[in-house]
Amino acid sequence: MTTERHADDATSPVMIRLDGVGKIYPDGTVAVKSLDLEVRKGELLALVGPSGCGKSTLLRMVNRLIEPTSGRIELDGDDVTDVDPVALRRRIGYVIQASGLFPHQRVRQNVMTVPTLLGWDKKRARARADELLELVGLDPATFGDRYPHELSGGQQQRVGVARALGADPDVLLMDEPFGAVDPIQRDRLQAQFRSIQADLGKTVLLVTHDIDEAVRLADRIAVLSVGGKLEQVASPAEVLGTPANDFVADFVGSDRGLRRLAVTAIDPDDLEHPPTVAPTDLLAVAHQIVSHAPEPFAVVVDEHGMLRGWVGERELKDDDAGSAHVSDRLRRFDETIEVGDTLRRALAEIVQHDAGWLPVVEGDRYLGVLTPTSVHAALRRAVPASHPEMVL
Repeated sequence: MTTERHADDATSPVMIRLDGVGKIYPDGTVAVKSLDLEVRKGELLALVGPSGCGKSTLLRMVNRLIEPTSGRIELDGDDVTDVDPVALRRRIGYVIQASGLFPHQRVRQNVMTVPTLLGWDKKRARARADELLELVGLDPATFGDRYPHELSGGQQQRVGVARALGADPDVLLMDEPFGAVDPIQRDRLQAQFRSIQADLGKTVLLVTHDIDEAVRLADRIAVLSVGGKLEQVASPAEVLGTPANDFVADFVGSDRGLRRLAVTAIDPDDLEHPPTVAPTDLLAVAHQIVSHAPEPFAVVVDEHGMLRGWVGERELKDDDAGSAHVSDRLRRFDETIEVGDTLRRALAEIVQHDAGWLPVVEGDRYLGVLTPTSVHAALRRAVPASHPEMVL
């Protein structure tokens, strides 16, 4: 999985615009004081902040489950207060914690809910439901006729996502959508949803208490403090690398340097370049190269620049005849990683395989290697000089 993000161009059209939006309850509680925020078309923006900062209130004002007391909310240029609230909600997919499925309806019927309300004929609505179940990784023949209680928590959440996509809305509102499932299921659901989002390009406003989830999924993160005050809105790398103030720095945590590994892509400039040998080289030639190298190994690359393996001093010894070739002794890599993937995944592979280095490729083409030292250097390079404390 790469770190490719979507709709990160500031010139992208605005899908959701909040202008001076506020919510004050009759008892005087200020949930949101006066907030300005834009969500660009096709991006996923995550709302994060402590309890009581108005995240969910803000989300529910967009589809008018809660009415704002001040300001203006636009959906694709339309003032939401000028639109019938029921019609508005049918234009917006809504996913909540614990899925919110109708327990008395089968899975397929749940997914067909909005298309049916919009007047789709049964055949078309059923076909759409089956298409969406397949999209979220649930075989409609297996799961379509089950009831929600017959599914695992993770499967229920996937049905919830499918139902929200029922009428192909341009906007998804998601309120702690993965918070009620176990960590393993949550990781899988996050990865799957990110893949779906990459394919469909929906505009998503996501509420989460989990900064790691926000970092993993979002194009931009909006950090709110109590009273719905917007402290910072920026890319995950910016929020982690250059927090706007002490509140943001404290909220994202003292281990934000580690979190930055997940949003820092491997760049060719980060790579080290140990000596290379060809599969057709004699062992004696390769041994001469390796013996003068800083580290006792060489990467084996063919004439087309394709990665074939590696050889070390142990593989190059005992060449009595002197006629053996590198191809006779090379060893395959346990793992490689693609350029553009994250430093976090690279470091995880290095640790998992107890390796001092990890080859980086583009397809099969060899580019260089990453080591723990070069991972650290890459993270340091990506940190602005004014924030050296962010380096691991």
